[in-house]
Amino acid sequence: MTTNLVLATKNPGKVREFRALFWDLPRLRVQALDELGKLPDVVEDGKTFEENAIKKAREIAAATGMLVLADDSGLEVDALGGRPGVHSARYAGRQGNDEANNDKLLAELAHVPDGQRRARFRVVLVLADPNGPLGDDVHIEEGVCEGEILRGRRGTDGFGYDPLFKPDGHDLSMAELPPEEKNTISHRASAAAKMRAFLGEYLTKRAPG
Repeated sequence: MTTNLVLATKNPGKVREFRALFWDLPRLRVQALDELGKLPDVVEDGKTFEENAIKKAREIAAATGMLVLADDSGLEVDALGGRPGVHSARYAGRQGNDEANNDKLLAELAHVPDGQRRARFRVVLVLADPNGPLGDDVHIEEGVCEGEILRGRRGTDGFGYDPLFKPDGHDLSMAELPPEEKNTISHRASAAAKMRAFLGEYLTKRAPG
């Protein structure tokens, strides 16, 4: 039997990436949040990625009674004291406005010299399953991708800050890398690989849902 895994996000870019990362996991069907109809919006008011991801996973799992995977992720820039951090998606004031967020980041780093533009993408994944073996607990995995911020956008693939982020060991930005390559080095890929390993064992002892 197949188990449905609900992704607690309305970001189509994240949905594409998670489906690509989990597509071949046996007994699992990945569902986007939008496929489930109207659900309450989760207010992301946590001070850390982990707090936000746990809140999303628990609230969507409680509303659906299903196996839920939530994430919170963002960009941490050393020269900005770790900003935008948990505010990455709404850095310029409006949730999910990638162009405005990128413009603000470039402006704030305009006078920061090369060699001092270190940054990282960080993600926390949280699995909740109130009607399964996890019960009231959650399972957490984290992933990080180190790199630096470019002086202008490069590439048209990806989403968020991908056009401005050059991962260590690569000459291309995240938005210039082929999706299949990005999905081997990204912060989300790192965390997803660990979550895949957990899910592979977890699904064998979970009642079909």
